[in-house]
Amino acid sequence: MLNAALSVLSRNGEAETTASSTKTARSAATFVKPRQRPDGDAVAQLREDIRTKLVYVLGKTAATARDRDWFAATALALRDRIVDACEQQQTGSVPDKRVYYLSLEFLIGRLLSDAMNNLGLVETTRAALRELGVDLAEVEGAEPDAALGNGGLGRLAACFMESMASLSIPAVGYGIRYDHGIFRQFLEDGWQREAPETWLAEGNPWEFPRPETTYKIGFGGHVTMTSQGDHQIRRHWHPAETVNAVAYDIPVVGWRGKHVNVLRLWKAESDAPVELARFNAGDHVGAVAGRARAEAISRVLYPSDSSAEGQELRLRQEFFFTSASLQDLVRRHVAERGSLRSLPDHAAIQLNDTHPAIAVPELMRILMEDHEFSWEDAWQITSNTLHYTNHTLLPEALETWPVELMERLLPRHMQIIYLINWLHLEEQSKNTKGGTFDVSAVSLIDEAHGRRVRMGPLAFHGSRRVNGVSALHSELLKSTVFKDLHAIEPEKIVNKTNGITFRRWLHNANPELTALAVEVAGEGVLDDPEGLRKLEPFADDAEFRTRYAAMRKTRKKRLAQVIAERTGIVVDPAALFDVQIKRIHEYKRQLLNLVETVALYQAIKQAPNKDWTPRVKIFAGKAAPSYVQAKLIIKLAGDIARVVNEDPEIGGKLKVVFLPNYSVSLAEVIIPAADLSEQISTAGMEASGTGNMKLALNGALTVGTLDGANIEIKDHVGADNIFIFGLDAEEVLARSREPDYAGKAIAASPRLAAALDAIGNGTFSPEEPGRFSSLVDELRHGDRYLTTVDFDDYWRVQREIDAAWKRPAQWWRSAILNTARMAWFSSDRSMREYAEEIWRVRLG
Repeated sequence: MLNAALSVLSRNGEAETTASSTKTARSAATFVKPRQRPDGDAVAQLREDIRTKLVYVLGKTAATARDRDWFAATALALRDRIVDACEQQQTGSVPDKRVYYLSLEFLIGRLLSDAMNNLGLVETTRAALRELGVDLAEVEGAEPDAALGNGGLGRLAACFMESMASLSIPAVGYGIRYDHGIFRQFLEDGWQREAPETWLAEGNPWEFPRPETTYKIGFGGHVTMTSQGDHQIRRHWHPAETVNAVAYDIPVVGWRGKHVNVLRLWKAESDAPVELARFNAGDHVGAVAGRARAEAISRVLYPSDSSAEGQELRLRQEFFFTSASLQDLVRRHVAERGSLRSLPDHAAIQLNDTHPAIAVPELMRILMEDHEFSWEDAWQITSNTLHYTNHTLLPEALETWPVELMERLLPRHMQIIYLINWLHLEEQSKNTKGGTFDVSAVSLIDEAHGRRVRMGPLAFHGSRRVNGVSALHSELLKSTVFKDLHAIEPEKIVNKTNGITFRRWLHNANPELTALAVEVAGEGVLDDPEGLRKLEPFADDAEFRTRYAAMRKTRKKRLAQVIAERTGIVVDPAALFDVQIKRIHEYKRQLLNLVETVALYQAIKQAPNKDWTPRVKIFAGKAAPSYVQAKLIIKLAGDIARVVNEDPEIGGKLKVVFLPNYSVSLAEVIIPAADLSEQISTAGMEASGTGNMKLALNGALTVGTLDGANIEIKDHVGADNIFIFGLDAEEVLARSREPDYAGKAIAASPRLAAALDAIGNGTFSPEEPGRFSSLVDELRHGDRYLTTVDFDDYWRVQREIDAAWKRPAQWWRSAILNTARMAWFSSDRSMREYAEEIWRVRLG
């Protein structure tokens, strides 16, 4: 029986169809058939299963077990129940079409709460552990975050995988099983320091190793040509180096246990772990050098690309996982369908950003070299199977690779890219009917910056559909980065606004708010987020507003405890919790928030007896290891916090906190406790955002620019329930063309000038007065992200927020309406749109 269930999970990474379900996620009921004891006691059965795993798998007893051991035992017992869920699916049928989601990042975080919630076993697990003398909260806290992503891109991929399983969309996610993932951040005298994230140090109880599913990934070498009887020339790649890609499967269980999909992650291993002759000759280090080079591919997420070696490793990572994934899905399709001609009919491959864009030439190579398709047929299959999601408008974030590096590392693929480009340009030349066109604007090779392959245009050209991730972003794709390509293929770009899984970001992260929603809207709200609309009338109910505020106060007390434990800073849960949590980047404008913080500090110092609204400014996020300015912003936040928090004149009027090592699990503590959500990126530069959705869903009011999904959030929650400021995208473009716009903005704003002077003259860094001079100089003389231009309007809206906080009835009314009106931002809605309009996949 167990082998049959495992075969469902392992059969090429998929688990199909559905099982019926009953009752709610936060009850003791199970949605899949539990393993039965003669007494039918689900709690007793789970308790004994956990004990059995602890003793016979982990070799521990209740007396010797640590919290980490109890977590592993609990996870293994729940994993068995996920296998049981597989058994209830129809194991004999092949889905008509399957989605393959390729992403360099999957920021899945902790999985125990997801598994318990989606299987309906939260209270059963709590009771089972209680009978063993163990606290569920301690067990949940012992699970390491699977830090396989850097931020929104990876978390979006995780949400999409969970939603596809919940909607019974047959899907396989493909990524890399990083040994360390994104780095662990700690602060040393306020400076970011990086350490390896050791999430795999004690194994991963959720995964199934698949050593029998291994593919050869080639690098370097040369290409030969042979003549076929049909007068065609066939090219064959002979790599100089091969690396093994070994599969590890993590089951992704959907809501109520109806459907299970698989996240397949690839680990890099050497063909020859040890060169025995060299080892025996005494070269013990050199004998394992090949192994170290191979395994570096899956060692760390996003190695620094500031060196040529780091850049090469990134390209090796991207090709490694893309090639392994394509080989895997092609093999699966051939086994199920026979001919690859039908691949577009039965497979939809989604490229999550440009990291897997090398799929275009690699799928062409596989089709032509391994399966002997003609160029024309291979292109027809490739360009109708691939789809590409763009996540950025920033030119520096649109990947390009030096031609020299591509020719050396992937010589066959460079040949294919050259031919794709030549045919593409020839077609455009014909379409102009003798006229001229800008070759450089549509070429896949950038000749102006040292000859580089442009991966965004390559993905665009090789895909059937290209999508942006918010309405504004998709329109800007058409008018900016893909303007010329859009003119050639005007139907290709479509919009699919991002979404979040409510099961993680409401049910799991905020059980108190979930309980309120169920009480008011009924248990159906757990299945259909549209049920949250039933909260709207209660926004005008004083008693309900009081209960909603009390719920928030509970979550704020928990966050205050975490802040004290991690930073030593004591904050008042009654104060307004003002939150900006995201990757540290200049366009996200943490610096705007910090400059306003300094201005507020100065204003309080000038009038300490004024009736100020007490605020706690909470920052969290990681800076890329080589991003000097971002690291300096983190240091500035810490230095401002030190001065402000220790100033006796300020008291409880203002506190500043930077929480280190931002992660999914930390976000789950911060988001339900936030009163104000800072979404203040320069308009036109944030593709969508998903943190804005999570915070608004949990009732935080947004202060933001008209950027990314903020625009759609405003449309849904209502203009009266969000705080908008600053230039819009068109105004940003116009202002950035004006001479000395930063100097003019500073000259017009004494408050801004005073804040910049304080930062620049060492008020917050007296031991090193010039520490932040580069930040201030950039704002005075460059200010690419228009921080100075938007400052005064940002100050204005923040004072409106101060006043609004003093009107609690109105504040909590707006908070409730934010929660009630966010249903559209569910990732279930996003996945339905992808399935129907891009992938053409039937929902389960």
